[in-house]
Amino acid sequence: MWTTGHARGNDPAMDILFQNASDLAAQIAVGTLDPRDLMSATYDRIQAVNGEVNAIIELLPREDAIARAGAAADGLLAGLPIAVKDLSNARGFPTSMGSPLFAGQGPAQAEDLFVERLRQAGAVFIGKTNTPEFGLGSHTYNPVHGITGNAYDPSRSAGGSSGGATVALATGMVPLADGSDMMGSLRNPAGWSNTYGLRPTFGLVPLEPKGDTFLHQLATAGPMARSPEDIELMLQVMAGPDPRQPHGRHIAPRGAAPKRIGWLGDWSGAYPTERGVLEVCEGALKVLEELGCSVEPVQAPFDRDALWEAWTTLRSWMVAGSLGPAMADPKLRALLKPEAVWEAERGLGFSAMDVHRASVIRSDWYARAGELFEEYDSLIMPTAQCFPFAAELDWPKEIGGVAMDTYHRWMEITVPVNILGLPSLAMPAGFSAIGLPMGIQLIGPRDADLSLIDLAKRYHEAAPWIAKRPSLVPAPPAS
Repeated sequence: MWTTGHARGNDPAMDILFQNASDLAAQIAVGTLDPRDLMSATYDRIQAVNGEVNAIIELLPREDAIARAGAAADGLLAGLPIAVKDLSNARGFPTSMGSPLFAGQGPAQAEDLFVERLRQAGAVFIGKTNTPEFGLGSHTYNPVHGITGNAYDPSRSAGGSSGGATVALATGMVPLADGSDMMGSLRNPAGWSNTYGLRPTFGLVPLEPKGDTFLHQLATAGPMARSPEDIELMLQVMAGPDPRQPHGRHIAPRGAAPKRIGWLGDWSGAYPTERGVLEVCEGALKVLEELGCSVEPVQAPFDRDALWEAWTTLRSWMVAGSLGPAMADPKLRALLKPEAVWEAERGLGFSAMDVHRASVIRSDWYARAGELFEEYDSLIMPTAQCFPFAAELDWPKEIGGVAMDTYHRWMEITVPVNILGLPSLAMPAGFSAIGLPMGIQLIGPRDADLSLIDLAKRYHEAAPWIAKRPSLVPAPPAS
């Protein structure tokens, strides 16, 4: 018999697959839980729900996974099943990045740095999680593996680019997941699945020491989980400098949990939002106030258009750097999705002074943000400007009656964090009138990662919607 567990607190109604990863690891360590039994339950859940949502791809055969669980190395994550996001290499699994350019390739012979760290900590890799093509766009669909449906309504978007990861978490198919975040790719899907996702301080979780490691400071990997406790557990494994990279840093010592919170909302009306989004988020703010935090509305502290100009310049410049070789080959270029071509064309057209101007705007905003953090311990915004949209759409063309002029304009609300490399923890905020999830992003100054997590732990115990499970998840077994 499996031990019944909890998603938060000590709720005996929650089955083993909704226990905290830290609890599962502790039980495995002392021998009260056989990791092979956990893996068997994991595959039962995958068989029951993955066909509905298409979150996990390239799944390892069941018997192989059970055997690997039995032979898992010791470590903080010993015996825990994890599926790696399909933008990163995991030894023995193909990496398609959702692109026809890489579809059909054989299994990776090496793996990314943070993936190797997870393996060394005892994690058992069972497959990959679905992502948009090259991770571009906050909607998980691609021509290789198809669409990932939202855990709470599979006819809706799961967000992205870590959509497969967060749906696997929300449905109990994995206890932990890796995500990556350039423009909300980790926070938006967490907010749309009633889970947590940390975009860590830039440099805390190093990416691959390949190509440029100095200039492009936009994207980072980070942990995703169903509780802040598990976010911290996974961060301990993923984080730490790599001597081959210039911006690495260690996890900073704990500071006081935030108490003075600034509510940025929709940036004083600059970011169009779907009706109900702000109201749901304001419900989450009330929970924080009940925990003793002071929450004050903050007027937009920086020009929205300047931020957008700087962000899109730096982003397109980065995309052009990675897709330049494909763009130069007509046959390969024809296989790229239109949004990727658009980004790369823009980036290839910029001058050095265009990039310099963007960096000056970025620097000015960093200085202004520093002033804000002298007044507030943390800032809060929604994780997205709309609720999950219909999965058959490529991206929402309007929000609140305002046309979206690019494929990622609807995620503009993440830009103030992205461009500065600040830590931002996505937390569940509640549900719309028709049951669609929304999240808030708790933002701190650099190196405040653990402080944000500490406040989130208290919030996790107090927020009433945390334990709401997707209806497609089977009922837990009787205790």
